[in-house]
Amino acid sequence: MDGTGPQLRLAELVGILALGQDGAFGQPADAQLRAAAIALSLARRIGASAAEHEAVYWAAPLRYLGCTSHAHDVAVLFGDDIDFRAHSLLVDPSNPADVLRDIVTRAGADRGPIERVRTVLAALAGGRAPVALSFRTACEVGDELAGRLGVPDASRSALRYGFERWNGRGLPDGVKGEQIPLTMRIIHVACDAEVLGRIHGHERALEILRDRSGGAYDPRIAGAFLECGEDVLREAEDADPWEAWLAADPSGPLELEEDRLDGALEVIADFADLKSPFTAGHSRGVAELASASASASGLTPEDVTAVRRAGLVHDLGRVCIPNSVWDKPGPLTRSERERMQLHPIRTEQLLDRCAGMQTLARLAVSHHERSDGTGYPHHLRSGSLAPGARLLAAADRLQAMSEPRAHRQARDPEQAAQELHDEVRNGGIDQDAAAAVLAIAGHTPPAHRSERLYPDELTAREVEVLRLLARGQTTKQIAATLVISAKTADRHIQNGYGKIGVSTRGAATLYAIERGLLTPHA
Repeated sequence: MDGTGPQLRLAELVGILALGQDGAFGQPADAQLRAAAIALSLARRIGASAAEHEAVYWAAPLRYLGCTSHAHDVAVLFGDDIDFRAHSLLVDPSNPADVLRDIVTRAGADRGPIERVRTVLAALAGGRAPVALSFRTACEVGDELAGRLGVPDASRSALRYGFERWNGRGLPDGVKGEQIPLTMRIIHVACDAEVLGRIHGHERALEILRDRSGGAYDPRIAGAFLECGEDVLREAEDADPWEAWLAADPSGPLELEEDRLDGALEVIADFADLKSPFTAGHSRGVAELASASASASGLTPEDVTAVRRAGLVHDLGRVCIPNSVWDKPGPLTRSERERMQLHPIRTEQLLDRCAGMQTLARLAVSHHERSDGTGYPHHLRSGSLAPGARLLAAADRLQAMSEPRAHRQARDPEQAAQELHDEVRNGGIDQDAAAAVLAIAGHTPPAHRSERLYPDELTAREVEVLRLLARGQTTKQIAATLVISAKTADRHIQNGYGKIGVSTRGAATLYAIERGLLTPHA
């Protein structure tokens, strides 16, 4: 097995994240990269400076980078979050009447009549505040992830305005006019032009853009696009989006250093794991278990690196499956189970676009295969799986059992180990791989809670609250779990937020993931 393969450019990893955002919004692959091409063309035509052009290049494909951080919240109100988001791209967000109509039409659409009415009333009762909080979460998380990728500051700053609108009716802060950076004003027009042109055709798309000028869009930017929109849309459709994206890279074919590459892969891991409160930190845990087991099993350093990196990206395809599946507390229907089992294939498809990720894609796609051939997606037996793939499957299983899921509580270490032994006996997990993973897990006993020092002067109680918050519990649920008052629970939340410098659950979850506070024995 080739370990690391070719080195990677930042543009390639940003392109993979763009493809992941396409999946999270129910869009065809390359939609976000086509929008980026449109934005770059528009930037040239309005005479944007070289610095502004570069800012557009990095910001356009990352506009929805924080979208997974509030997918669970969207699903609570609207069921299939991916279907809702796909439809929302056609709504004029600068028109309150359109937004209200969309909420009333789609809130609780997957539920019975009585429950649907309750859901609609709950959505309306909160007014603008909870909607603004949801978008603030996406902006805060997107900003943090973009910063860790190392994109230029101008691009990162523009991402904070991804949902604001020219007339001040956007979210979360109602920023308007030229207070919105030029970079994002260009991207607003380009992203909508891509979606509207693909769905409604060029002529109708230009009509809609004209109608929204002065509301959603800067009239100057919209006017410039209307003059050349037909040509720009056709150019974007005729080009290969991936190749065009890489060819436009302002940094050229500059490869990432090893440490920065690993950091970028951790961004992909966190982007995927934030999709559900039940998977926060999962990919990092799998990567750590699998790579340590690979090293202890005598795999080459190159193969150990490949296993660790495959562990980080193995669940990227999760973002393409709705939270109505991942967060369902009861048994899945056959249709839901089949949809869930597509996620390794989606991971492979997202990674395979990039030549330097294809070795990792082959490893990552196999993390749900089983020794007896009963796994998915390809029903491969143990003999057909590389040693690293068998270790990855065992690590994924043990890590998952140690975490809560919508339908069950987390297993304690002894229960998780016993269940992995049972799967070995039943022909599911390779015996040697399971033994290696369990040996590594056994070398990391829990620290004494009273002696543990947490980052940023967090107390043990604040970390406990943070874990529950990251798993999707409300303030009232946290209070009930810890047998404290809701007021006390909220005080712990706000104290914790203040210490770590965040203001939303999504950003707090990302903080906890980065620092390993959600792992079973943290």
